[in-house]
Amino acid sequence: MLSGFKAFILRGNVIELAVAVVIGAAFNAVVQRIVDSLINPIVGQAFDADSLDGALVVALPRGGEIAFGAVIGAIINFVIVAAVVYFVFVLPMNKLRPKVAEAPTGPSDVDLLGEIRDLLRAQAAQEPGASPTAPEGPAAPAAPTTGDPASSDPGATPPPPAHKH
Repeated sequence: MLSGFKAFILRGNVIELAVAVVIGAAFNAVVQRIVDSLINPIVGQAFDADSLDGALVVALPRGGEIAFGAVIGAIINFVIVAAVVYFVFVLPMNKLRPKVAEAPTGPSDVDLLGEIRDLLRAQAAQEPGASPTAPEGPAAPAAPTTGDPASSDPGATPPPPAHKH
């Protein structure tokens, strides 16, 4: 049981994820300070408040409050964090990663069936009494036969039954 856990922990992805969480938490603290100390007071001045947390507060009839400014501040915080993470971490990492060549695709089903047809034609030509040529292109589905010549044409009407005298 412990060997499986050890193998899981020692995989590169888990360690990279742990480092990313620690760096992300520290980075979030820095961005939060910038938003709280710099951006919120500047935007709050537009709404005659000390910061966005105190701006656009709507009092409810029974004593509660809706703080739209705090929501706007959280959205600004998120946009800044997302933009910085993308432009500082994701974009450079994508450029540093080696380009993975697209795997070559194999032949299509039609190509494979054509090869099989050609092989069967060559094999039939080598067998004694075989027809050396087969029709080109896709074969039409065979109609069910009952041994009666009239049944070979699906649109034909069957012959009348024979009367015994």
